[in-house]
This record gives sequence, C-alpha cells and structure tokens, in this order.
Amino acid sequence: MLKKYISFLKSSGITPYIWSVISILPFYFIFQSSSTIDIIIGIILTILFFITLRLAFISKKWPVYLWACVLISISITMTILFQFVYFAFYIAYYNGNIKNRIAFFTIYIIHLVSTTISINYNLVIRDELFLSQLPFIIIIWISVILLPFNIYNKKKQEKLEAQLEYANKRIADLVKQEERQRIARDLHDTLGQKLSLIGLKSDLARKLVYKDPEHARNEMKDVQQTARTALNEVRNMVSQMRGIRLKEEIVRIKQLLEAAQINLICPEEIKLANVSIFLENILSMCMKEAVTNIVKHSKATTCLIKIEQTLNEICITIQDNGIGIQNDYSQAKGHGLLGIKERLEFVNGSLEITVKNGTTIIMKVPSVIKQTDKEEIK
Repeated sequence: MLKKYISFLKSSGITPYIWSVISILPFYFIFQSSSTIDIIIGIILTILFFITLRLAFISKKWPVYLWACVLISISITMTILFQFVYFAFYIAYYNGNIKNRIAFFTIYIIHLVSTTISINYNLVIRDELFLSQLPFIIIIWISVILLPFNIYNKKKQEKLEAQLEYANKRIADLVKQEERQRIARDLHDTLGQKLSLIGLKSDLARKLVYKDPEHARNEMKDVQQTARTALNEVRNMVSQMRGIRLKEEIVRIKQLLEAAQINLICPEEIKLANVSIFLENILSMCMKEAVTNIVKHSKATTCLIKIEQTLNEICITIQDNGIGIQNDYSQAKGHGLLGIKERLEFVNGSLEITVKNGTTIIMKVPSVIKQTDKEEIK
C-alpha cells in the first residue's frame, strides 16, 4: 500500500502539494475575521464546499448543475466575506472534467461571470487584504478562463487515444483471426486430402504386404509420391504467406494454364499504383483459387484475366468458356468460392459470379490512391 502511494506521488509531481496548500488557505483567511459568527460560517462553508465538490465529481446528469451552482455560490460568498477567491480554482478544475458538452459550457459561463463579478466587487470596495493578493487573484482569474478548456480537451484527447488504441488492437486481432482461418483453410485443402490418401494407401499396403507384395510396393510408391506432392504444396503455401505480387501470380497462373492446355488471354499489362503487399497478396490468393477451379472443374479451353484500377476500386475479372458452375452458387462453395468471398469481405471487397457461356468471376476491392498517383491512373 505504501509503495503504491509513493508511486502515485512520484507520477503526480507537485500537484498534490499544491492542492494541499490551497485546501489549508481558506482557514487562514477565515481566522482573519474578528467576528466569531463569521469564523463559524466560514468553517461551515469550507467543509460544505469540499463535501459538495466530492458529490459533484461522482454525480451525473442533472445533479451536476445542482452541485455546480452550490459550489459557485459558496465560492462567491467566500470571496465577498473573506476575500478568498481560490475556491474558483477548484471549480475550474471540476468544470474541465465534465464530459457533457452543454453542461460544460453552461457551468463555464456561469462560473466565469460570477467569479468576475465577485472580483470586481472586491476591487470596488478596495479591501486591503484582497488588494494585497492581487497578482494571485489575476492568476486564478486566468485559470478560470483557460483551465477548464485545457482539462476538457485533454480528457477528450485521452478518450480518442483510448478508442484508437482499442480499434488498433481490434484490427490486429481480426487480422490474426483471419490469418489463422486462412492458414487453416489452406492446410485443410492442401494436406487434408493427401494425408487421408496416404493413410488409406498405407493401410492397404500393410494388408497386402504378405498377400501381394508387388501390389503393396506400388501402393507404397503412391504414398511416397503423394507425400512429396504434399511437401511441395506446403512449401508453396509458405511462400504465399510471405506475400505475392499480382505480377508474380500471373506468371504462375500462366504456367498452370499452359500445363492444363488452357489458353490465357491477358489483354493489358498489370499497372497498379499504391497497392499494399497485403492487399495484393489477398488478390493473388483469390485469383489463384479461381484459376485452380477453372483447371479442375470447368473443362475450358480459354481463360480471360483482366485487372483494372480506378480511383475508387480494383476490379479483377476472370472468365472462362467452360461448362459453368453447376446448379447455384450456394452449392458451389466446395470449389473454394467461399474462401474467396471471405478473403474479399475482409478487405471490404465483393464477389460477383455470372454463369453464361462459361463462368465469369468479378472481384472488387476498394482502392486508396494518393494524390500523386491519380494522374497515372487517369
């Protein structure tokens, strides 16, 4: 407990000492009075002020106005009766901590006007005790003007910074979650089927090892080949995680389509301005998945890939002349379209599918362009 208190004092600096001195000051001014009744009234007002201040700090909604008016009234009374104007500093500090904008400005105006009137009143009657502390009174009056705004803006900035920090953490968590889901999907698609095949063939080879050794050796060769294929796919997946540009992916897609004897039509050279590697990587994975579907399922002979960038979005069109997606989109999720849709939605993109003389897939994502890059796109 003592360590926490010492740590609090170190972090607060001299602020607690200033408040302590100001809290003792009213009794000094009160005992300057020669009347016992005035001294009693002053002590009661001081105690009432600190109790009200505490209630004001823990209050919300309409009680804020009530306690603020009580505090201002006590401050004016102390200024007129005992020339003690320093309660205005407490009220200015409290005013700055009010979160409601309307309440803040209402109490600020009332407090500033009342403090100014009470100070001018003492200046008019030319009280000696009041005039002797005139430099400090000017400082208090300036504090009444500036301190509430300073604290209010600081609190507002702290709130915005906290919201920004929370948003950044949330975004980081979402990115991690999406990356985990993507890795899980890729691992499932890449390794799931092949590991199942390895397991089945291994069981079959074990059963045939004595009955038909030649057949068992052939099965083990298939297991070996499947394992090598799975290893290559894992390596490719790891390389994808490092980030792939669209230009690099187009080269790989061209090789894949050539191997499948599908003619690639890519009318224009890819020119993208101010696109992050993260966004290009997502688009590359989506494009690869779409082309893989064409190779596996479409029975197409040509594949058209068109990449366009405007001021507002990036659009990738992939069209083939194959048999088209059978039935409806909801039944074609197994073709990897669900993974494409989820990846695009993560970057606020969209997926459109049209089945007519083949299949046309249109992927769109928002594009953020710098002012210096706009001319290039135009």
